[in-house]
Amino acid sequence: MTAELISGKEVAANLRDQIKKEVEEWKDVIVPGLAVILVGDNPASRSYVKGKEKASAEAGIYSELKELPDSISEADLLEMVEAYNDNPSIHGILVQLPLPDHISEKKVIESISPEKDVDGFHPINIGRMMTGQDAFLPCTPFGIIQMLKYKNIDVEGKHAVIVGRSNIVGKPAGQLLLNENATVTYCHSRTADLQQMTTQADILIAAIGRAEFIKAEHVKEGAVVIDVGMNRKENGKLCGDVDFEAVKEKASYITPVPGGVGPMTITMLLYNTLQSAKNHAEREQLKP
Repeated sequence: MTAELISGKEVAANLRDQIKKEVEEWKDVIVPGLAVILVGDNPASRSYVKGKEKASAEAGIYSELKELPDSISEADLLEMVEAYNDNPSIHGILVQLPLPDHISEKKVIESISPEKDVDGFHPINIGRMMTGQDAFLPCTPFGIIQMLKYKNIDVEGKHAVIVGRSNIVGKPAGQLLLNENATVTYCHSRTADLQQMTTQADILIAAIGRAEFIKAEHVKEGAVVIDVGMNRKENGKLCGDVDFEAVKEKASYITPVPGGVGPMTITMLLYNTLQSAKNHAEREQLKP
């Protein structure tokens, strides 16, 4: 058995078409606006931000990029976020992480209005997600759920094992699967017998940032394997956290790297920005 690929490119293209149509339907009422703040010159962050700009333009979403030197003070950055909080034509604010050491990521995230927190990192949105309320969901975990739905993979009653417990991917991915009625186990660097846990998974999500760490022996026959990793091998090739060639022979579905979860992250950011603009229009009682 060779696993069926879950192509993030395909799922993202499908969703982006829907987003573009909806932006078009609302354009006479409101144009969704996204502000992206990039501090410093991290090449990975810059490349990611350029991808966001291009995707926004293609969807008809207005985007504004503020590039700041890494010498900017925390107070000046917080002031800029506050100005965007007050700007009615901006519906989503995204401060690209990581930030320089002298700036508190926690303070910056908490300074973004929860109504404009399209990254889904604000504690209020995290709390709403945890309690099953309407919230902006973190983009990568939200994208994973959309990929599973696109392939009609039933999550209810399944055992999902998450390897990784970051606030950006691991923890929220588990919570969203729990919200879909999966039984969820979190594993991490202190887990005593990782293989014993992962081989119980109907759905295995690898989000640890270690190249090809998950081997065939970690995977149950017929499991769905979602690889969130993005690593570079010694030969310069991109790879995920999963040993793709070995694991695809055991899994029923698997995501490739690149072209798997990656394209979904920006797509869900566009989705959240559109949703935020619609929320704003509805608060102002504007309808298409």
